[in-house]
Amino acid sequence: MKFKILAILIVIFTSCAKPKAQVVSIGDKTVSVFDNTNLYFDMALKKDTLIPEETGVLRLDAGRVLLKKVKLPNYNLQPSVTVNLTLTSNGDPWDKSGSLFVIPSTADLNLLSFRDEAFLEEQLKDKYPGVMPAQFKTSTYLPNVELLRFMTPFGIGHFSESERANDRKPPYIPHWEKKVNWSQDVTQLLPLLEDEVYIGVYIDTWTKEGYNLSVNLDFKESDISNHIKKIQTVVPIINTVKYDGNQLNYDGFSKGDITVEIPAKHHYKNAKLYYITTGHGGHSEGDEFVKKENIVTLNGKVIKQFVPWRDDCASFRRFNPTSGTWLAKDFMKDEKSNDRIASSDLSRSNWCPGSDVTPEIIALKDLEKSSHTFKFSIPEAQESKENEHNYWMVSAYIIYDNE
Repeated sequence: MKFKILAILIVIFTSCAKPKAQVVSIGDKTVSVFDNTNLYFDMALKKDTLIPEETGVLRLDAGRVLLKKVKLPNYNLQPSVTVNLTLTSNGDPWDKSGSLFVIPSTADLNLLSFRDEAFLEEQLKDKYPGVMPAQFKTSTYLPNVELLRFMTPFGIGHFSESERANDRKPPYIPHWEKKVNWSQDVTQLLPLLEDEVYIGVYIDTWTKEGYNLSVNLDFKESDISNHIKKIQTVVPIINTVKYDGNQLNYDGFSKGDITVEIPAKHHYKNAKLYYITTGHGGHSEGDEFVKKENIVTLNGKVIKQFVPWRDDCASFRRFNPTSGTWLAKDFMKDEKSNDRIASSDLSRSNWCPGSDVTPEIIALKDLEKSSHTFKFSIPEAQESKENEHNYWMVSAYIIYDNE
C-alpha cells in the first residue's frame, strides 16, 4: 500500500512540475562586414568628416579608416567566434600597419565622438587624445578594442605577377601568393559582439590605390549554455593606434609611461589582461628594428616584462613581391655572402610584413573590489623625429567574470 501511495505522489508532482524551458538553437552564422572593399588615402576626403556610402561604409581620416554598423546574432548557446580578414594590394607596394577593431557599445563616447566639438576640445588638451578611458561629467569615453592586429605585405596580389617581381623571386618559393588571409579566435570578446555594433579597419596607407579587403565573423554554435554572454565583461584599458585624423602616431612612451586607473566598482573574478604590442619606424636604428623591452605593472607589481620580437620574417617571403632586396654583404655587418636579403626578411618588433599579431594573455586571477592601477612602459622607446617616425601601437583590455 505504501508503494502505491508513493507512486501516486511521484506522478502528481511530476505532472505539476513546470516543463524545462527549451534553449533555442540558431545554428552557425557567418556575418560579412566588408566585401572586397577598397581602403585608400585621399586628401580630398577631409580628415574629420564621415563619408557615408551606399554600402553603409563610412570613411574616416582621409580614407584610411573604414567603419560599418553591423547586426550580429545573439546566442543562447555558447558560440565560438573567429574573425577572418583577406587582403590584397590595389596598387600600394609597401608594408603597412593595420588594425581591425570594434567600438564598445557600452561607451557613451567613442571614436565617433571626435566629430563633437565639445568632446574634441576637451580631448585635445592631451597631445595624444583618445588613448585611454576618460570620464566627462556624466559620460564615459572608451577606446576601441582590437579584434585583429595585422601588417600588410609588400604589394601582394597587385604585383604578384609582374615581370619585376618575377625577376626578384628567390628559388626557394614556388610562386608569389595572390592574397593573404588571417584568422584569430576572438571568443573572449563575445560580450562586445552582439546586437548592432560598429566594426572598423585601419591601414596606414598613403596612396590613392590602397588595399582591397574582406572581413567576416564566423559564429560556431555549441550545445553549452551561453555563460560568457551572461557573466563575462570586457574592459578597454588603452589603445594607441591612430584611428582619427586628430590623433598622432604614438611616440609617448619615449616621454613616459601610460598609467590607467580602473575604478573600484567591481570584483574582477578570473581576470585576464590581453596585451597587443608592435614597434614601428625609425629606420635601421629605430623602434621597428631594435629590441625594446615592454613592461606591464599592476598596483606597483610587474606582471609582464618581455621583449616583443619576431625573427621568422623570412618565412613570409612569398607574400612580399615588392620587398626591396640587397646583397647581404652590402647590407649586413660582418656578412660576406653574395645571397640577397629582402626587407621583408628582417626581424622586427613583434611583427613581419604579412603577419598578424597574437595578443599576450596575462592571468590576473581575482582582483578585489578596489581601484587598480595599470602602468605600461617601454623605457627605451625613441621619440619620433623628422624622417624618423618612431611609434608604438599598443592596446590592452581586461576580460573578467561577474559574480
